[in-house]
Amino acid sequence: MQNYPATALVILAGGKATRMNGVNKLLQRFDHEIQLLKIYSAFDGKVQDIWINSHRDYAQYSELIPYIRCFKDNSAGFLGPLIGMQTAWSYVQADYILFIPCDITNIPQDILQRLHHTLEQHPRSSVVYLNINGQALYPFCLLKRNSLETLNKHLHQQQFSLKRCFNNLSPQIVDIQNSRLTYHSLNSFEEVHDYQNSLDS
Repeated sequence: MQNYPATALVILAGGKATRMNGVNKLLQRFDHEIQLLKIYSAFDGKVQDIWINSHRDYAQYSELIPYIRCFKDNSAGFLGPLIGMQTAWSYVQADYILFIPCDITNIPQDILQRLHHTLEQHPRSSVVYLNINGQALYPFCLLKRNSLETLNKHLHQQQFSLKRCFNNLSPQIVDIQNSRLTYHSLNSFEEVHDYQNSLDS
């Protein structure tokens, strides 16, 4: 039973993946399942709707999940996840958005419930993000709509750091400990290789 407010899911897949020769990480199979299908199945039925923030491969997304919704950043260039988060609010109707990076390796069970519970306990906070094995994963976060003004301010000032932006939103953290997890996200072929080897061990 869901006892949290209506929430949209936005998969952040708008990066260049320069250290992986520009491959679309959302369409890769790093473990048992293609990333898009892994993320979709983890949250299908738990969120109001699911979006992909991406500038390419819409047809391939639709082949995997018909009627999946997509949007591009509202500014040209690759300015990082903050611009994708800002753009999302012009598409999503819900007052909460769960953002998740496309290269996430492990999605903790009941994470959306835990994130909402944390914000409920801290009503002055507008964002809560994951800290996995002591490492902050800012793009995996739950944002309130009232964060938009702060996002706009930082982007107007050409400040693209999620950490700096979130520091102005009274951030909260959900700590995740997983001793078997080598990487929480994958940013190079070397990391992919190490991660896949850890699955076989």
